[in-house]
Formats: sequence, structure tokens, C-alpha cells
Amino acid sequence: MDNGRTAPAAKPTITNPKMMLWILMIVYVFNFLDRQIVNILAEPISRDLNLSDTQIGLLTGLAFALFYTLLGIPIARYADNSSTNRVGLISISLAVWSAMTALCGLAQNFAQLALARVGVGVGEAGCTPAAHSLITDSVPPEKRSSAIAFYGLGIPIGLIPAFFFWRASLRLNAELKSG
Repeated sequence: MDNGRTAPAAKPTITNPKMMLWILMIVYVFNFLDRQIVNILAEPISRDLNLSDTQIGLLTGLAFALFYTLLGIPIARYADNSSTNRVGLISISLAVWSAMTALCGLAQNFAQLALARVGVGVGEAGCTPAAHSLITDSVPPEKRSSAIAFYGLGIPIGLIPAFFFWRASLRLNAELKSG
């Protein structure tokens, strides 16, 4: 008997949760690096585009964080919907923030860089909510906290290359000043 209800959408079948976790963690490493690149290169960017400290502060803070935060909540609600393709959402988010990070490198002035940073925030807002939801759907309850902790390793692992970019940036900065 059809009572007008539709069957719930089938949950995605993840055949290899460990591989999924590795991929999500690597995506999170890039998420962190792309988020931090303007902070790491603030001094050369400021000099190249003749930006004030206020403008650098807006680029490294408000331009990213405001949109990341404001969009994170509705995107999380969307990611929690059982019919949402979370893998697709993460893929689109990754493509958006990566493209916007590349546009940061092409920016010729404060406005262009600010718009690209907003785009990075918009793109990155879709990653973690969808990743947490995907992990919840794919990992048994008794292993979820470990799985989410493994995913969260993307931040400290992302600090390692960020440290080397920061050091390379200082060396480059010194070379440009001296020569």
C-alpha cells in the first residue's frame, strides 16, 4: 500500500573507509595550507601590492573568516541531508577554494585579493561539515571519534609544510631586500 511516502535515500556505500579517511585527511591538509598561504606570505604580498597593515589584517582575517563562518552553518545543514552527495560537495568545495587560492596569486590589487580570499572562505566552508557527515555515515559508531580525530590531523600535518613555506618566504624576503 502506497501511503504517499517516499523511501529514504540510500546511504553511500564506502567500500574502503580507511582509504576514505586518508583522502579526507589529505584534503584537509590542503584546506589548511590554502587557508594560511596569505598569512605566510603577508610581508611580500604587502610590499608587492603596496597594502597597509589594515588591509593585510582584513585579508588574513575578516575576508576569509566572515564568509567561512557564515556559510559553514547552512552548508553543514545541507551536508547532513541524507540525499546530499557529500563526496560531490567536498569535491566542489576543493575545486572552488583551490581555484580561488590560485586567483589570490594573480591578484593585482587589494580588491581582487579580497574577493579571492572571500572565495577561499566560501569554498573551504563546505569541506569539514561534509567530511564529518561522510565519516558519520561510513564509520561504525564505536570508531567515529578515532576517525574524526584522524581527519583532524590535517591541521597539524598541514603545519609542517606551512613552516617550510614560512621559512622560505623569510629567506626570499631577505634576498629581495639585499639585492
